[in-house]
Amino acid sequence: MKTIVSEKGQVTIPMPLRNRLGIRPGQVLDFREEKGHLVATKVALKDPVENVFGILRLSRPTDEILTALRGEADTV
Repeated sequence: MKTIVSEKGQVTIPMPLRNRLGIRPGQVLDFREEKGHLVATKVALKDPVENVFGILRLSRPTDEILTALRGEADTV
């Protein structure tokens, strides 16, 4: 597959490659030169859940809160 470099240095990644490699709009790519070849690698972005994991401070155990939210009766 071939593409043309624009005057601004931009290229369009052919759709079959984007689909096969899972490259979506907004995907960050890291470029490097390797033995005379241009190599692009998808940058793994930090998981959004990881950014907020552990920030919630609870006054009681999670199991108690879930039971109250679900309205579960005591099964013991």
